[in-house]
Amino acid sequence: MMKAKAFFLVLYLGISLLLFAFFDASIGVWLSFLCSQLLLTTILFIHLFVDKEYSPFLSAYIVFFFLFFTVAPIIQINSLEPNAKFMTNFPYRPDLVIYTNFMTCLFHGVFIGSYFFFKKIPPLRKVPKITNRLKGVLPIWISILFGISLLVFVVSIGFVLNEISRPSWMASPYSTALLLIYKKVLFLIPFAGVLLCVQYLVKGNKKALNLVIVGALMLAFLALLLWFKNPLTEKRNALGPIYISLIFLFLPKLLNTNFKTLFFLFFTMVILFPLSAIFTHSDATFEEIYKDPMIFFEQMKGGGVTSAFNTLNYDAFANFMTTIDYVQQEGLTWGHQLLSGIFFFVPRGVWESKPDTTGIFIGDYLISDYRFGYNNLSNPFPSEGYINFGVVGVILMAILLALVIVKLLSWLKSNDYIKKIMAFYFAIHLIFLLRGDFANAYSYYIGILAGVWVIPKLIGKTIEWYSIRSSHGKRSE
Repeated sequence: MMKAKAFFLVLYLGISLLLFAFFDASIGVWLSFLCSQLLLTTILFIHLFVDKEYSPFLSAYIVFFFLFFTVAPIIQINSLEPNAKFMTNFPYRPDLVIYTNFMTCLFHGVFIGSYFFFKKIPPLRKVPKITNRLKGVLPIWISILFGISLLVFVVSIGFVLNEISRPSWMASPYSTALLLIYKKVLFLIPFAGVLLCVQYLVKGNKKALNLVIVGALMLAFLALLLWFKNPLTEKRNALGPIYISLIFLFLPKLLNTNFKTLFFLFFTMVILFPLSAIFTHSDATFEEIYKDPMIFFEQMKGGGVTSAFNTLNYDAFANFMTTIDYVQQEGLTWGHQLLSGIFFFVPRGVWESKPDTTGIFIGDYLISDYRFGYNNLSNPFPSEGYINFGVVGVILMAILLALVIVKLLSWLKSNDYIKKIMAFYFAIHLIFLLRGDFANAYSYYIGILAGVWVIPKLIGKTIEWYSIRSSHGKRSE
């Protein structure tokens, strides 16, 4: 394992060295990225070689910032045209790039310091456990969830068929509230069913008939989950956390160490996707690339990789700069922008003055001030803090993220499979949360938490309460 870690570190440092060796920018910009990268590399070294606790959250954190705050912006700056504008029409300003990297360094430092500070607080490290009584009612619990899942299947057939047949560019005829309820809450109930079935099956000394029935129900739950959550009905960033969590559930040895999780995410997001872009966007044939591997490095200046990174899929750094520019021109929003995320469940019909998400808000700013033509953009997590409270907001968001992650570390160790997998799910979802915007990422996770944890747990607690009441009634007789 140590050799594998060393190989990965060499790979990571090799990519970093190539990026900075080919980075054509002023010394101030170059050094600002180097400082940010050195701090991130320190976090990576601690994660792989010092901190022994399994934390897929840090793996996701490292991969996100390496990809979106080092690789993407460096390639974008290298490929800027003479008019020096990013893909969002925002102009290249070296002073703003340096300041954005300074804010990123501040976020890294506060986050990792808070992370290790919170890990020393015992109440945050208390591992939740599923009660024996809840374990005892698992068969009834599973049966009720299966009945609810079938009901959702029947009621939503028209909705799902519309999602399958509707082109991605076409707006849904359903309201945003109904979309959220169906796709982020009700369609995740079968996921909870799968987790409860595994919870039941991992314990021995079960009757053979019960094992067969629960095994069959688990397959039925999986079939329903595939019907509700597939590439025809859901976006890739929503499917990834679900199916990666299922891999962790059924094949935990594939992702049960910091190195394995980090390597998986790094290989998928930093290597696999950009390499696929080389073949899909490059004019060179596979034979030419095979004969001359230096073509790969030439892509750093143009061609496939450059084309891939100069899209709105990698706009996080540019949008952070735009947010800072907005604050410089218009001032802070003093928490107003957070309201759209915190109170996402309030319909606009009820709250007409409800703020737009920060991605749309900054998109509108780009349209009005920089003649951009699209407003549904991302907005990274540190940027959400900055637009609301400036430098203090960046610090607060870093502390909040560390606090949530440390709490979920205890969930990850739980024998309650719903909490365990929802913690791991958050780790993969963290890439989406960090990219932003906050309102969308937060509402998605809360909706999924409601479908996988809140609703099933309410049902389980109701069954448990009824079981206790029935047992007391029998004793009193």
